[in-house]
Amino acid sequence: MTSTTPDILARKAVAEPARGGAEKTREVRSPGSRRGPFRPEMWRSLRQREGVRLAPHLFRLIDLALLAAVTVAVLARLAPELAAAPLALAGPLALAAAAAAAGLKASGAYAFRSARPELHQLGRAAAATLIGAGAAGAAFLFLGSDTDAAALWASAAFLALGGAHLIYAGLVRRWREGGLLTSSVVVVGATKEAETLITRALEQRRLAVLGIFDDRRGRAPENLAGVPVLGGSQELLTHRLTAYVDRIVIAVAPAAQARVRELITRLSALPTEVTLLFDPRADQDLDAALDRLAGPAFAPLEPVNPARRAFNKRMQDLLIGGLALILLAPVMALVALAVRLDSPGPIFFRQRRHGFNHEEIVVWKFRSMRHEAADATAARQVTSDDDRVTRVGRFIRATSLDELPQLLNVITGEMSLVGPRPHAVGMKTGDVESAKLVADYAWRHRIKPGLTGWAAIHGSRGPLHTPEDVRRRVKLDIEYIERQSLWLDLRIMAVTLPVLLGDRLAVR
Repeated sequence: MTSTTPDILARKAVAEPARGGAEKTREVRSPGSRRGPFRPEMWRSLRQREGVRLAPHLFRLIDLALLAAVTVAVLARLAPELAAAPLALAGPLALAAAAAAAGLKASGAYAFRSARPELHQLGRAAAATLIGAGAAGAAFLFLGSDTDAAALWASAAFLALGGAHLIYAGLVRRWREGGLLTSSVVVVGATKEAETLITRALEQRRLAVLGIFDDRRGRAPENLAGVPVLGGSQELLTHRLTAYVDRIVIAVAPAAQARVRELITRLSALPTEVTLLFDPRADQDLDAALDRLAGPAFAPLEPVNPARRAFNKRMQDLLIGGLALILLAPVMALVALAVRLDSPGPIFFRQRRHGFNHEEIVVWKFRSMRHEAADATAARQVTSDDDRVTRVGRFIRATSLDELPQLLNVITGEMSLVGPRPHAVGMKTGDVESAKLVADYAWRHRIKPGLTGWAAIHGSRGPLHTPEDVRRRVKLDIEYIERQSLWLDLRIMAVTLPVLLGDRLAVR
């Protein structure tokens, strides 16, 4: 339920890790501009932006590796027999590396909030190096040893960290200018509050307002401050723009409580955070609203947070998915040969499916049907005696070998190893589009789709022939999203093969 606190913003739901940042944009001076204040060619989907927004976790791993390498290198120089290095030398240098790593995190070195990130990052690297050198020097003095090792370590550490952070800052600047760190919103309600928000967003260049939706067709203007009115709230539910949106901002007068509740109920079907914008009474209130909507460029490096969980999941996909792709390459080559020899047509079948946050992605499979009978929209779902399926197709569908090319989707970041199975765009159950059978259907798009998942190992695999099948799968998918963790993913992957092989009667 939405809070009614005095804060200018009340958050209704959070779908994915907090995102934010800023980008250089051009202000549209003509309020009648049809393009709006942000260029469509600068728009980036949430999946594209998610990768760079997880970069601080990768940067920190690199820094830890650099500090470890510097420490080992200094030890090797001072004690050629590394294994025999005295504890009085190794201990203070290890303390220096730990103190420098803590100093980098404490100083906000992975936030990149500055407009001139290169100089600030160099300063933070220097400060962390001094902290580490000071800790090592104090330890050497306590042990009665020479502090020359601390000076040598400091020189090497500053060169390594300083160079790395200059590279990080350059990357962040490029991402910011390319729109990859800019929070994108759509506004529901062509109101004066919405116009005030858009105008201030243009002035501060921190937030991209991609469009406005308003149900008052006859009274709504064509645009507000150059941002076009694209339709009503019902059209927002299926609009292609949603794949690019971090948040939906409801800018309806709070006095219209019934209208606000109706909008929240309707928009809760989307996998996107919904935020209420109350009437700002002062500039500082509006700035506070922008702070909440734009957010930091990167999520903070807390011990447990959604951004860290997403980063761990991406690393898991790259490491395990990459290894699986290498090990299964001979199997995939044999399947490709069998498909080619069995029936005329291409080896692969490509289909547009829904990915993270409603984004449409192209999913790869080995072709299991006759080429002329392929159904890219899944308007007719597969049955046990389906005459469209080839001989080889029956085998690779029964063993799920036809799904192996989706490892490529995993490596490119469009899919994950574990998650809700991606459904075809426009897939039907009977004569009704599956997405219209369950109110919470879109919630399964709050995470990347997967090769396998919680629903798959609980028997919900393959076609969905009845509304009850759709409801059960959505229930299991949402249950997974709420419970997702590294250990649950590993458990699902471990039991996937035995479950699939033990269920030979399933239609897939």
